[in-house]
Amino acid sequence: MKKLTFSWLAEDLKNSDEWIFRVDEKLASLTRDFVKDQFHLEKPLFEYSKKDFQVEPVLELIRSAVDQAMLGTGIALVKGLPREGLTELEFQKMIWSISLHFGVPRPQGKSTQYLSEVSNQGTQYRAPNGRGYSSNAKLDFHADSCDLALLACYNQAKSGGESLVSSSHSAWEILKKERSDLAEIASQPFTFSRNQEEASGEAPFYSQPLFDFSEEEKLFGKWNRNRVRTAQEIPEVKPLSDQQIECMDHLDQLLHRPDLTYRMSLEPGDLQLINNHSVLHSRTGFEDFDEQERRRLLYRIWLATPGSPQLPESWGPSFGSIESGCVRGGIRGKQYDSDCYEFEKSQAEAVGMMMPEEFLENPESPR
Repeated sequence: MKKLTFSWLAEDLKNSDEWIFRVDEKLASLTRDFVKDQFHLEKPLFEYSKKDFQVEPVLELIRSAVDQAMLGTGIALVKGLPREGLTELEFQKMIWSISLHFGVPRPQGKSTQYLSEVSNQGTQYRAPNGRGYSSNAKLDFHADSCDLALLACYNQAKSGGESLVSSSHSAWEILKKERSDLAEIASQPFTFSRNQEEASGEAPFYSQPLFDFSEEEKLFGKWNRNRVRTAQEIPEVKPLSDQQIECMDHLDQLLHRPDLTYRMSLEPGDLQLINNHSVLHSRTGFEDFDEQERRRLLYRIWLATPGSPQLPESWGPSFGSIESGCVRGGIRGKQYDSDCYEFEKSQAEAVGMMMPEEFLENPESPR
């Protein structure tokens, strides 16, 4: 069986298990006992550190999954982390403390949250300030604003809520082959809205291509139709051209092709890892259980990772820095303060990462 690369099709994932990592029952039990015995749940997130989770066999397994996501297929799945016997808070703090071994968490929205509860909170996804993670809507294919996204499942929905992933590398190759004219359009800047979550000093929108190459000639993909759409409601943003609209429509159609889209249902105890530079992801709409304690619930963490690649120059406006191994990405939002800065600085030192020079000179800068 051939080794998978960033350019995969759905059938490749279906026929391979090199991107799936399993925690056996004995190790899951050991991990559950560790969390129960060692965790202090009253501690705020920023007071946790790498030393709070020290179950090395689990860390070794997840380390392999991180490598697979960042260097192999762009997607990895860890199955069997303990869920039964852990409360929502215990599970949340377990995932958070594990993540601190693998990078610097990034803020994710207007409230500058570093860990997002992915559940139906009544958000209107198509609103100018809408976000998908807090709605139950069907989502467009998109990339998150980070190097690596972690998504851990505590509860499944009553129905729906399937995770969909497509390789942006394969999409680019198909687009070039079938519609070279649209590939040229996709290589030019599109304008994305910040959906009213911009920090002080940030513009409410930014522009970048959907596909671009770094100085090392590595391909990077970016897409989020919802944010291109909401950008059109900002007076300063130039209207989309007919060619851009055709490109958007064709790309969406391409990403949903059965041969390119892999579908998975995340189960309780699953941890999904997505490299946002090579994989675009989506989700089907879902229906919740009536009981609050059974509602669909996942926890999401965005990471800047020590082994991250250099980005294309055009990625600068959205990521803040394009340098390899640098703390970058995220949505700083409205509540970023000195505590956030000190946490990021301390965590960067713990995992051997750099803070951007311009940020060290002025912590109040947008990134």
